[in-house]
Amino acid sequence: MKLRTENNVKLAPMRATIALLAIGGLALAGCASGSRGGDSGGDTSVTDELLQTTPEAAGDADTVTWNSTYGELASLDPVKAFNYPENTIVSNLCEPLFEMQPDFSVQPNLATDSKTDDGKTWVFDIRDDVQFWDGSPMTVDDVVFSINRHIDPAEGSYWGGGTVANIASVAATGDAQVTITLKSADYTLPSSLSTIIGVVVQQEQRVAAGENYGNPDTGVMCTGPLKFTPGDWKQGQSITLERNDNYWDTDSVAKAKSVEIGFVVDPTAIANGLSTGEIQGSYDVPLPALGELSSSSSGTLYYGQGMQDMAIISTGEGAFGDPAVRRALTRATDRQAIADTVYEGTGTPSRSVVPQSPWDAVEAATPGIADLRDQELPDLSYDIEAAKAELEDAKVDLSQPIKIAYPSERSFYADILNEMANGAKELGITLEPTGVPSAQFGAFFSDPEARAGYDGFVTTNYLSAPDPLLHLISVAKTGSDQNYSGFSDAKVDAALDAAIAESDDAERAKLTVTAEALIMEQQPWVPINDLAVRMYMDESITGAPASFVYLYYPWAADIGAAA
Repeated sequence: MKLRTENNVKLAPMRATIALLAIGGLALAGCASGSRGGDSGGDTSVTDELLQTTPEAAGDADTVTWNSTYGELASLDPVKAFNYPENTIVSNLCEPLFEMQPDFSVQPNLATDSKTDDGKTWVFDIRDDVQFWDGSPMTVDDVVFSINRHIDPAEGSYWGGGTVANIASVAATGDAQVTITLKSADYTLPSSLSTIIGVVVQQEQRVAAGENYGNPDTGVMCTGPLKFTPGDWKQGQSITLERNDNYWDTDSVAKAKSVEIGFVVDPTAIANGLSTGEIQGSYDVPLPALGELSSSSSGTLYYGQGMQDMAIISTGEGAFGDPAVRRALTRATDRQAIADTVYEGTGTPSRSVVPQSPWDAVEAATPGIADLRDQELPDLSYDIEAAKAELEDAKVDLSQPIKIAYPSERSFYADILNEMANGAKELGITLEPTGVPSAQFGAFFSDPEARAGYDGFVTTNYLSAPDPLLHLISVAKTGSDQNYSGFSDAKVDAALDAAIAESDDAERAKLTVTAEALIMEQQPWVPINDLAVRMYMDESITGAPASFVYLYYPWAADIGAAA
């Protein structure tokens, strides 16, 4: 796989996105003990050597058929791309100023450089040789317009919090230069611009489309290696992306003439389509399909480095609102058994609310961080006696049951919570998994009233970019977007503020570890498993990245003929 050739810039994540895995569950069986920090102590052959890439394509392909496991997208408008279906498709069409790579580095893309003296005023040099699909040049005015869309309430951007809320102004300060002024210092801004926040669309087409922007009949106008033509989105069936033969980066022109992405969500239908070759590839292969596809003679099942984890979020209510209870339940839950059975060996016990792979990327750039985390992070390994000791610090009524909500259609969550309930029973606590219809459960992430009466709820969550810092801010800083329990701790806030305002990469990484350790002592989210990417490709194609970059990197452009 060919990576961009410009120099890397600082790494950072944006807001995490929440999605429910559309997969079935399996009954838990067996028992295993993890070692310090939740590292696996069982059979982890699937996750021992997780991939970033797959073999590079040998040549061009005609039409590649892919599948969107989570179903049909709602819009092509980038500011409405905040979930799997939308991001997986938009990432191939509309490009950001910086681009995350399969190895989790972030490199210049539509921007060629970034400069700041104080972390507040950022100057970006913009490429002057980029064209939209219609042949018109991309200008700095398009860049300014696109970023300002997130700030304009009338646009209804799903990315309006976090980094966007810190933007004071965006202005063109030269024919090929844009300046972004922040309210407070943030040395992770370039990486934030590798997400949808940094994506550039054509101003003229956006204005002309009005309320029809992003729909099947109007689409978008962008600069990416694949393009969309109105009429190529067959609602309820598939969307077809065509190669942009005039793509500005001649070394990265798409290998396939077209990519047809279907919207099949049924696990059995996905497995059958992949095994017969009707569907040539898919990310997020359903767990029930792994057995059949792992032994396929017509394709390969790949396991990649991930940025997803499964966790249980405290609402701040009931016994689960007490950090001592959360710590005790973490240590009383056999999370290795969950990894081995529910996730079919494609998960590993989490040691933090931040999955391990992003920290591996930080370690590659800042040697020694792994050792520091080993020293600073609390022990989360499975240990009933240690769990009982943690519970002695509880200051709440432990006779009341702990109600944890999950989407009732997703039975694998019940399996996970039942394992936690077994651990709770060992502690003399009652934990009640409570199924809620998915339509109602979705509101838990936006409406405090929806989660009233529940002590916690499940999530499968992911980072948008590979620096742990902004995910920690999102989860644990006072008033942040994914702080659902009203968690507030002055020491945590101060540690996070110090990290984001630090200009030196190595020192910022150390400060991030300090903040992470403080957060994990209280666990506003109880981390269960880090999840590997599950991707399948037919033997006729190759090249798709295996790591968790397909929401922000043009993965489909790398797919071509295997021979």
